[in-house]
Amino acid sequence: TGEERPGVAATLRALNGALGRPTALWVKESGARNLRHRDFLAPRAALRAAFPGGQVPADVMAGVTSLGGPGVLAVRGCQETPAGLAVQLRRPEAFRRLLGPPPPPFPAPQAGWAVLHCPALRRPAAMRPRHLRPLLLADHLAQLLRAQGVNVCLVPALPGEGSREILQQLRIHWPSSCGDTTLPGAISALKQALGRCPCATACEQAPGTAARPEDVICKVHLKSFVEQRGLEGYDPNLDVLLVTEEKLRSLAELQGAVLQCTVSNPVALLASHFPDLISSSHAMGSCCGVVHVVSCEEEFQQQQLDLLWRILDPGAHTALQKHLVCGPVKVTNPSSPIGADQYFQLRKRQMYEASVMKYGELAQDEAWTEVINTLTVAAIRFEMLSTAHRSQITLDLEDSSISTKGTKSGAFVMYNCARLATLFDTYQQAVEQGTYPPLPPASELNFSCLREEGEWLLLFNYLLPFPEVLQQAAQLPQPSKGIRITANTEMVCKFLIQLSMDFSSYYNRVHVLGEPFPHLFDQMFARLQLLGAVRDMFHSALATLHLPPLSQI
Repeated sequence: TGEERPGVAATLRALNGALGRPTALWVKESGARNLRHRDFLAPRAALRAAFPGGQVPADVMAGVTSLGGPGVLAVRGCQETPAGLAVQLRRPEAFRRLLGPPPPPFPAPQAGWAVLHCPALRRPAAMRPRHLRPLLLADHLAQLLRAQGVNVCLVPALPGEGSREILQQLRIHWPSSCGDTTLPGAISALKQALGRCPCATACEQAPGTAARPEDVICKVHLKSFVEQRGLEGYDPNLDVLLVTEEKLRSLAELQGAVLQCTVSNPVALLASHFPDLISSSHAMGSCCGVVHVVSCEEEFQQQQLDLLWRILDPGAHTALQKHLVCGPVKVTNPSSPIGADQYFQLRKRQMYEASVMKYGELAQDEAWTEVINTLTVAAIRFEMLSTAHRSQITLDLEDSSISTKGTKSGAFVMYNCARLATLFDTYQQAVEQGTYPPLPPASELNFSCLREEGEWLLLFNYLLPFPEVLQQAAQLPQPSKGIRITANTEMVCKFLIQLSMDFSSYYNRVHVLGEPFPHLFDQMFARLQLLGAVRDMFHSALATLHLPPLSQI
């Protein structure tokens, strides 16, 4: 059709423009009760502040009613109510524009680069659940950024078999080490930089002090560097750092990743030379820089590494370092410290037992094993990622803490996604048997048949804002000062949980595949088109979590 896909932000901008006021007056409704009467509201208090006596002039009202433009939803009516100025949209047209033939695709613009660094992978000891949180977050964030056209590199490469198995079980897609031949040269260059560095001094053994580790090269005075440069946001306890070969290796890996990102991206190459330009221009929501995704326990050590890199490599990319810090992960009543692999196996056993309780004894075949594995990964990912990354997570390891239907769980999301797969399988079989005709092209469907409250809820609260949800979840806004950044990575899990609840409520109430009477087909086709779009949205959101949709549970 050539129409631009409508969006929430574009419609809100047009509504605010129609009132002729620079401030944002309108809010989008989302609750089922309010959506029965209106879709957008300019609250009464905001109108009083914007217009004398809170009365909106008739010509302004007319401008709201005749709203239009790229990406803007058409208005059906605008009226004064006790709550404020209420707008209702032309709903059949909104269904047509969102569910009809898609506009021609256009390639996502290159939107910068990001190196996501996860120090948890450098640990020689066994992984614990608290180490999984930054890893899962970095893996999810990488998918979200790539969907926005950002070129992402993940560091460090997996050193060996130690952590590879648990990462594969959790479907974390992380690069493996392939014997980088450039590392020795990069480490040697960093050692030369250390030799020229005024902040670095030789380590001398004072009488009566403990012997220093053998691999220490020198010590670097971080505190004086922070004070000289006026850097903000660093721990005031940072003082002297003993530089080891391992720390230089970490920096060399980070340098290699930055080089890999910037060479393959001309925008990024510009960014690496002009960081001030990027910090202003990349308010557009993507990023250019290095993001250290760390647990709160690792934050101090990572700040040390951050400063060492700034000292040894004064390039623009080191000034673009930011820290995404995860809150603590507490485990309730562990008999002994639990490893990441034990945590996975425990959740897998619990998921299997919960599934047996719901569905009866399961066939011990490969297909069911794969279903249980996927449900386990979903349970763990939602457990770790549906809470804001700054907040503490408490893992309850009791058997009662996991189920296949708890509405806050990843398994509940997967279950509802599988219900959609079953619906379309059932419809397809009925078409092959001649019970129903095949689904006509979208351009021939009658969307005025979609009059159920739950249908508008699915379109207006989920299908309409979904691209903007993905965009907001991928944003890494620059802090006003300091080095910590905040991401809204919990948005996708929360969106999927709420979507599953509203879809489940609708699906339990409405019979989509009705009697095969021709006069009922228009409504059935429109509903199938709507639910097909909901299914595709489930799949796209789950892909950012590396979760494959299940065809059955």
